[in-house]
Amino acid sequence: MTRTYVVTGAASGIGAATAELLRAQGHSVVGVDLADTEVTGDLSTHDGRIAAAEAAVEAADGSIDAVIACAGIAAPIAKTMAINFFGVTEFLTALLPTLSLADQPRAAVVSSMASLQPVSPELVDAALAGDEAKALQIGDQLAATPEAGFLNYSSSKRAVSRWVRRESVTEAWAGAGIPLNAVAPGTVTTAMTAGLLASPEGLAQVDAAVPMPLNYHQPASSIAELLVWLTSPANTHMAGQTIYCDGGADAVLRGDDIWSWNDAPRS
Repeated sequence: MTRTYVVTGAASGIGAATAELLRAQGHSVVGVDLADTEVTGDLSTHDGRIAAAEAAVEAADGSIDAVIACAGIAAPIAKTMAINFFGVTEFLTALLPTLSLADQPRAAVVSSMASLQPVSPELVDAALAGDEAKALQIGDQLAATPEAGFLNYSSSKRAVSRWVRRESVTEAWAGAGIPLNAVAPGTVTTAMTAGLLASPEGLAQVDAAVPMPLNYHQPASSIAELLVWLTSPANTHMAGQTIYCDGGADAVLRGDDIWSWNDAPRS
């Protein structure tokens, strides 16, 4: 069955791999990016997101079966939150009325295993409250130092995973029959990570933060395959999940017990 997909970040990296896989399967894809896609849009601003959503609906002739939000950056600046969180959530929300009309609507976003790393609680709270101005203000303050600046990235991914979990079970999403989920990659070999991985120092830093015992660094296609399944008719009941497709990094870092938080105290 041929479906129509909207894929953000479709000009490079995971987004490009996802769009390529979908087209190879015979689906129609409306790519959204800054250039070299069906829709040219800037997801770092409110006006840009709304304009891109409207253009995507027009390019899809008013019919969208699934949305896959891959656009993102990893810079230690406030703009990272603007793109990675608001560029995902506001864009998806703008497409929701059209998506809800599909027979088997689906949505998925790209988070990161960085969602497990230290964050700025204040920044995450501002994002989840929908206060972009405050989030950008906090992000600018964090960007004053490189170490704190990285919290813009991890906080954006923590916030988007929490948003997915919160929104997935609401009337707007679950009530409309739309599975909404996230995928959290480990270290993906793309143009965005090439520079960091090229030096021994950068490689050691990445591998210390993201241990990947299963098959080491991953190609973008490993994430694309999962995103395509999550947004296929085969996924009928998965909702609110952040799936750590990360070579085992989550299991290494969090260990074997992520359940006992809800167990009764032992006597």
